[in-house]
Formats: sequence, C-alpha cells, structure tokens
Amino acid sequence: MNRALEVLKERGFVQQCTDFEGLSRLMDEGPVTFYVGCDPTGPSLHIGHMVPFFAFRHLVQAGHHGIALLGGGTARIGDPSGKTEMRKLISYEAIDENTDRFIAQLNRFLGFDGTHARTANNKDWLANLNYIEFLRDIGRHFSVNRMLSFEAYRQRMETGLSFIEFNYQLLQSYDFLELYRRHGCRLQIGGDDQWGNIVAGIELIRRVEGAECYGLTFPLVTTSDGKKMGKTEKGALFLDPAMTTPYEMFQYFRNVSDEDVGRFLLMFTFIPTEECRRLAAGKDAELNRAKERLAWEVTALIHGKEEADKALTAAHAAFGGEGDVSQLPTVEIERSRFEEGIGVLDIFVTAGLAASRSDARRLVQQGGASINGERVMDEKAVVTLAHLQEGALMLRAGKKRVCRVVCTE
Repeated sequence: MNRALEVLKERGFVQQCTDFEGLSRLMDEGPVTFYVGCDPTGPSLHIGHMVPFFAFRHLVQAGHHGIALLGGGTARIGDPSGKTEMRKLISYEAIDENTDRFIAQLNRFLGFDGTHARTANNKDWLANLNYIEFLRDIGRHFSVNRMLSFEAYRQRMETGLSFIEFNYQLLQSYDFLELYRRHGCRLQIGGDDQWGNIVAGIELIRRVEGAECYGLTFPLVTTSDGKKMGKTEKGALFLDPAMTTPYEMFQYFRNVSDEDVGRFLLMFTFIPTEECRRLAAGKDAELNRAKERLAWEVTALIHGKEEADKALTAAHAAFGGEGDVSQLPTVEIERSRFEEGIGVLDIFVTAGLAASRSDARRLVQQGGASINGERVMDEKAVVTLAHLQEGALMLRAGKKRVCRVVCTE
C-alpha cells in the first residue's frame, strides 16, 4: 500500500475507500490532487470539521496536492447528510462572510500556498447555473432509485426530505467533476456520512469524462462513551476564539477519557505514531502528562504556540496551584455589586459556570460548587467583599470547570 495511505490507516483515519489498490497505484505514480469540501453554514469551523483537514495535512506532507473547497454555492441549500431535519437557510451575504472566516481559519492550519494547498469556492460554478441545461447535461446521469439507496437519503425519508435537499447530491457530484476538469482532481476525501455523495461524483466523472476517480472516507469520531466528539456543555468546540477560548479548547482535550487518549493523539496531532502509542500506554501521572501533551498540541495547531502556552499556564494555576491565574477564564464584576451582596446562584450564572439559576441550584445541591476552594452548601448564600482575595475570587463547578471573578471599581 502507498505510504501516505498507510499513515492514514495507522492513525485511524480510514473508514471506506472506493478502490484501495487503484488509489494506492495512482499515488505511487506521483502527486495526486485531492479535495475536501466544507459548507460555510455557520460563523466558525468546529473541531469535528477538522478530521478531514488533519488528513489533508498528512497527504500534503506526503507530496500530494490538496484543495479545500468552500461550499459558497451548496451552502445555499444545505446538505441533508447526517441531519434529521432541513438546515435553516441563511442569506447569501452571511454565507460569503462565513466563507471568509473559514478560509482564514483553514489558512492558519493548512498554510495555503496555491500549489500544495489551495482553496476553491463552488459558488464560482454553481451560482449562475442554468437549471434546464444542468438537468439535461448532469441530471440525466442520476438514478432516483440509486440515490434513495444511500444512507443519508434513506434516513431522511422517514422524517421528510425536501426537494431542494434532494438536489444536493447532484451539486456535490458536479463539484467533483468541475475540480477534475479544472485541476485534474482524482480523489475526494471526507467524513463517512459523505460516502453516497462521493460515490455519486465518481460515477458522474466516469460517465461524462470516462476517467477513474476515487473516494476515501473517515470515521465520524465519537468519544469512548459514544458521544459525538467535540461536544461540550456549551455546544460545539469552535475554532473561533471568541466562541470557544483557547483555554476551553485545551481543557476539553486535557479532560478526555483515558480510553480516548491514544486515538486522539493519532488523529489530532502530528506526533509520530510510535510516540503516540507510547504516550497512551502510560498509567496515572504519565497518562495525565499524555493528556496535557495532547491538549497543548491541539491548541497550538489551532491557535498557535503562544496561546497553547497560556492555556497550559492557566491550567496549572487552576489545578496545580502554580502558574499565571490571569490566563484563566475571567469575568469582571463591579465593586458595588459585591457591596450589595450577590446571590451565589447569580454569580455562577454570571461566570458562565451555570446556564441558569436552576442549573446553578442543582450544582450547589449536588455539591459541585465551590468558592476559593470551599464548597458552597447553601443555595441562598450571598457573595460579598469578604470573599475577595487580592481583589478576586475563584469559582469552580465540578472538578474541571473554573472561572476567576475580578472585582472592578
């Protein structure tokens, strides 16, 4: 097997491939141009989006040429794959703004140079399509029965599939055809929920151009307890630091279960395979150091080494008793409010450690709330100036979430 494919397989990326042997031979012959698509339907990428882009970097490092395709056109209708209901449609202006954000985030991670790694936007060929001509030239190659056999559509038939979503597979297949024509693209990679769309694109190219192309999919990553990877109490783990801070990114990976350390080191870092396995084989303190290494590596890749160092220092301050507390998640509250007295439930909500007063009440009742290291037992307690230590106090919710509250004049 081609070495680049071996690396992806060793690191847990490979779920399905349309033709392993054929793709391996093609990659042995020289650089292969491949692409991964991403629809800018939100203001930021999240960590779940990044699995194919980690594979993207591995392939580029092996000498192949990657295209990050932004779905400025397909985002206008929404991909039904993996969704239980139709996406909410957003304005074209919002899609363009999201596209710019995605490109900036991916550029920090991939380093677009226009040759080994580049971007494209399917808005360039989809936005002004003539629908009648598209149906005549492209639609005639698709079988409705065949489309309904794919998992993404079969699942949605139970809850309802709109006609606009039914067109999505045609458009994504057309993307592959366009990238083949424009850049000689022979491989599409993506999450396994894209399998049907990828296969359809390969079949379209074979019918229209008589060329053989390939598809490679990756597992949809879940944690050891079966939850979708990258989901936190606040929601998705976003790349935008205004939506998910570098510290929160760090803490997510620092707190993964013991069973997930090895898999995540292999998929979400570029540490050599054998070292990943050695780190994951540790016990107790060694395994905790492996988690810290995982957290630092991921945060550095997404936000840069400086932010990763700050997050590491903040974690040591919060949980090790040493480090720079100024790097911890912090909220400011005016002195006058402390003078009046702040209800303990209100301060936990203000600090973002509870979503509501009822959530904060449960936290207190379950013994998970503490102020300056002392457990809060009374949900009617009031926080005053007397609780401040050098003008601040430390709140904890459970063992893993902290917030520093600073008193301002």
